[in-house]
Order: sequence, then C-alpha cells, then structure tokens
Amino acid sequence: MAKKPVKTAAKSQPKAAKAVRVKAAAEDQSTNLYEGMIPVARLRDKDIYRHVVSVLVDNEAGVLARVIGLFAGRGYNIESLTVAEVDHERGLSRINIATSGTHQTIDQIKAQLGRLVPVHVVRDLTDDGPSVARELALVKVAGIGEKRVEALRIGDIFRANVVDSSTQSFVFEVVGNTDKVDAFIELMKPLGLVEVSRTGVAALARGAAGIEK
Repeated sequence: MAKKPVKTAAKSQPKAAKAVRVKAAAEDQSTNLYEGMIPVARLRDKDIYRHVVSVLVDNEAGVLARVIGLFAGRGYNIESLTVAEVDHERGLSRINIATSGTHQTIDQIKAQLGRLVPVHVVRDLTDDGPSVARELALVKVAGIGEKRVEALRIGDIFRANVVDSSTQSFVFEVVGNTDKVDAFIELMKPLGLVEVSRTGVAALARGAAGIEK
C-alpha cells in the first residue's frame, strides 16, 4: 500500500518555514561595526556626498598629525583642511575638514575622530543643519590687451579684489563658498591663469548655539 504524502508534507512545512526565516535573518545581518548605531538606510547608501566636519581639539603639538594620520591610515581623502586656535584661555583649536564619501564612510570618520584623546567635539556641519562656509583664494592671472580687460571684468562680477598688479599680471583675492571659488578659477584659465593659493573651508553652524552645545 502506498504511503500517504500528507504526513510528510505536514512535517516538512515547519522545516521549510524555519529555513526561510533563518535565511532571511542571515541576509539582514550586517558585519558592519556600526550596525545598530547608524540607520540601515544610511549604511546601504552608496552615493558620495561632500561634508564639512568641524573638530574642536586641544591646541598642543602632534594633534593635527594624529587627525591627519587617522584619515591617511584608513584611506580617507581630505579635500581641504584649516586649523587655528579659537580659545586661547582654554587652549583649544578648531579644525575644519572637507571630505567626501558615503554616509557610512562619514559616520565612521566621525566615530573614529571622537575616540581620539585630544578631541573634544566632532560636528558634521553638512548633516547637522544649516551652516555658513567660506573660502579665500589668491588667484594670479597674467595677460595683456583684451584678456587683461576681460579678467578685470570677471573679477568685478565676482567681487574679487585686486591685491597686486603689474603691467602684465594681476593677483585677485576672491572670497566665497567653494563653488564660487571654483567657478572663478575656471573662468580665469583661458585668460592666463598662472597659479592659485587657497585657504580651505572655514565653516560655522547657523543659529545661536556653539559647537559645544
């Protein structure tokens, strides 16, 4: 007499359901160190974003080297960096770092910076809310005739100051956000751009609160 398949199917159904649940759980697991601290949607976001990170640190020898070493050791790129003392009495300096990466990369950078001993505060001015960022650049342009006139005209449009002048060249001082400085430099290229010196981004969050609040 042939065996009824009903009992076999009944026994196999719970096993099959359990296998599906185990597989789904395995797919949901992440080997990322920051799982649970960072929303999964951010971890899975592969788009590249530009961020400005402000770091308040002790003003002492070797601190900047440690911060830069953290970036270099993990392969993170620094697009621009500014550092200066901001509180003489407390001995504090502020470092502004412009960098690009996925949300996961930026969150890892912030977490690792926060674990450095000389670091007091780490703020992502791009993600935390509205901010103001400015950059200064000195742009040397060499040219005569129509190119010289055109360079001056564009400089006037961008509200760039002429801080040095000779019969064959100008040095413009242009201040603004990074996009403005980039655009000005690009327009100067066909007019005799010689060299550029840039300060990097200096940034502050908008509103009444400071970096430590």
